[in-house]
Amino acid sequence: MAELERMFAVAGERGAPVHIHMRNGPAGLDSTIAAAGRVGAPLHIVHVNSSAGDDLEAFLARIAAARVGGQDITTETYPYGAGMTEIQSALFDDWESWPDELFPQHQLLPSGERATRETFAEARARGGYVIIHSRTEELTRAAVASPLTMIASDGFMMDGVGHPRTSGTFSRVLGCYVRDEGLLTLPQAIQKMTLEPARRLEAWVPSMANKGRIRAGADADLTVFDPATVNDRSTYVDAAIPADGIPYVIVGGELVVDGGELTDARPGRPVRAPVR
Repeated sequence: MAELERMFAVAGERGAPVHIHMRNGPAGLDSTIAAAGRVGAPLHIVHVNSSAGDDLEAFLARIAAARVGGQDITTETYPYGAGMTEIQSALFDDWESWPDELFPQHQLLPSGERATRETFAEARARGGYVIIHSRTEELTRAAVASPLTMIASDGFMMDGVGHPRTSGTFSRVLGCYVRDEGLLTLPQAIQKMTLEPARRLEAWVPSMANKGRIRAGADADLTVFDPATVNDRSTYVDAAIPADGIPYVIVGGELVVDGGELTDARPGRPVRAPVR
């Protein structure tokens, strides 16, 4: 805990939120919030849906209480019921003690097959990635709908393998949870995806003050979508399938998606904090 507080203290001096992917359930969250509070450090809980699991309601209540108490704490979620990680992760170090019925919750990549004890052991020895189907749709909806959460993608592709959030996160929210289910209004969803993340980072990364807004002088990064047709198409086996209903994407004033097709333009630049 002393080491955690030292990390928080350094971050607090710099004004940077510490990003924590929680373990050990509500008790782990309580100790982390307490440590950040003691040194006055801003705190960001990564992926509250996967960090909390079945304890989502308790996690959100604790975060809300800390905010009411004056702590600078935020969180986010991605809109899928399954997570993804490397199969050789320490998360699975106890796999040999699992009951047989737990293995099919794990989907091996790139084959997409559900694991058995034998195939999990083979994949663990070989390495690679695994999808973990551990949460209900009700938990996903509760995380997306919470006024405490931003929407985050955390997507990546490695050797053609990835999570559907890589290309589907924002279109899934707009299509499924805004248009089809009415779980969020369109302005609420857009704010969760754009303005709130920019505001969270701008004290540490001043250039973020020009992100997440449409106004004169802001960076010309725009996504043009059709709310009637936008929808994610990516899957747990093929995460690279592009979304429907997004005909234009503009980065730095240049079209990178034109008529639904990628162009050759690569105007994007890293967004970095100043050297301190």
